[in-house]
Amino acid sequence: MKHAKTTKKGSRQTSGTKGGSGCSVSYLEELGEQIAVLSAQRDATAYVELTRIREFDENEGWFAAYSGFLSCAHWLAWRTGLDLGAARQKVRVANALGQLPLISKEMRQGRISYSKVRALTRIATPENEEELLHFALDGTASHVERLVRAYRSVERKTKLEETEVRHASRYCHTFIDDDGMMVIKARLEPEAGAAFRLALEAAMEVLFECSQGEAAAEDPIEHRRADAFALVAEAALNGGLDSGTRGDRYQVVVHVDETALEAGEQEGASVLADGQYVSAETARRIACDAGKVTMTHAPDGSVVDVGRKTRTIPPAIRRALDHRDEGCRFPGCGLKFCDAHHIDHWADGGETKLDNLILLCRRHHRALHEGQFKVKRLGSGDLQFISPKGRRIHEVPTAPAVSNDPASVLIERLLEDGIQIEPMDNLPTWDGTPIDLNTTVQYLLSTRNRPSATGGSAETPVL
Repeated sequence: MKHAKTTKKGSRQTSGTKGGSGCSVSYLEELGEQIAVLSAQRDATAYVELTRIREFDENEGWFAAYSGFLSCAHWLAWRTGLDLGAARQKVRVANALGQLPLISKEMRQGRISYSKVRALTRIATPENEEELLHFALDGTASHVERLVRAYRSVERKTKLEETEVRHASRYCHTFIDDDGMMVIKARLEPEAGAAFRLALEAAMEVLFECSQGEAAAEDPIEHRRADAFALVAEAALNGGLDSGTRGDRYQVVVHVDETALEAGEQEGASVLADGQYVSAETARRIACDAGKVTMTHAPDGSVVDVGRKTRTIPPAIRRALDHRDEGCRFPGCGLKFCDAHHIDHWADGGETKLDNLILLCRRHHRALHEGQFKVKRLGSGDLQFISPKGRRIHEVPTAPAVSNDPASVLIERLLEDGIQIEPMDNLPTWDGTPIDLNTTVQYLLSTRNRPSATGGSAETPVL
């Protein structure tokens, strides 16, 4: 006598052809299609998420609504629990899709996965996106990744210049602009440029944990490079670039009137050694963690007394501070290269002791002194970061509420947007034929200077 069987999921299976677990093949096929549909629905929802991220970034919501964050990726990592590298990738893809309507349309319908789109947006342009889209619909995510790597490799080789021409065109110019900013223009030979770039990337990694590559959709790359450039210069001098000279020869010196360091005061001079003026808040920020020499001037400006040089924060306290904080204390940051900040500034009577000190990375230290957020230590010893609107910035934000049946909510929202996912929508049409990377890459390169297609195009030789 044959008996019916009930699975753990509650579906009844009858005898017949069965899989290795005892479930019927028809049931397993149906289960597989459900997985495929859910995957396509997830990709369609990912597109909706990316459009929200792009709008949020374009309007600088991460800065306007959440003071203190360095970039959209930084905010996204903090708010959604993503790894910072993954957050940067999402912001990059989100902004790239704004210029790629054909790829966007297919992702919105769940026909191409986020993995494919992430790869495509590294090389896609309005001119070649139609050809790339054909390839992505035909092939697997692995095919797309291989194509992108091959395309980028060939493209780099086509841009090489003659060695003699490069050598003759090298230069480096520096000058002070009208607003007091230092302007640096340089053209370096490839090997020198490579060394400089590596130093710059290392500095960016120290400052912003940029180990996964630069994201074009966050704080402008030129801003981050400028901060890293300053760190490279500081590190070179601290590392004994000119070991035969006195250690103080290459120090950046700021001459500050005592009144300029007092809270709320903008009077008094804050001047670099070359005569360039800086703001009072810049002087207060630098004075948080610097050497200090008191100089007394006569009414005519002449120096009548010079005190000994002292450290604002003694080395022993700084070591204890580094051990306690282990990096920037701003929520979601944690960068290791930091300044020590007096919660109550020493110029206002604040003590130089651990209870009045925290570590902040260079960017957050500047942001605090510019009023983008405030910090105070509670009686319990915990730190509290507060936005200009008085809202607390939590170390770990509260996770959004999620339905007990998130799949049903997902499907309902997609239907409201007019998106109906079918089981075969995201199935590649690849028939197993080996991929011809050489032909495909050459074809794509030939389309670089061609106007965007407005209608149909010839079949792309991809698979």
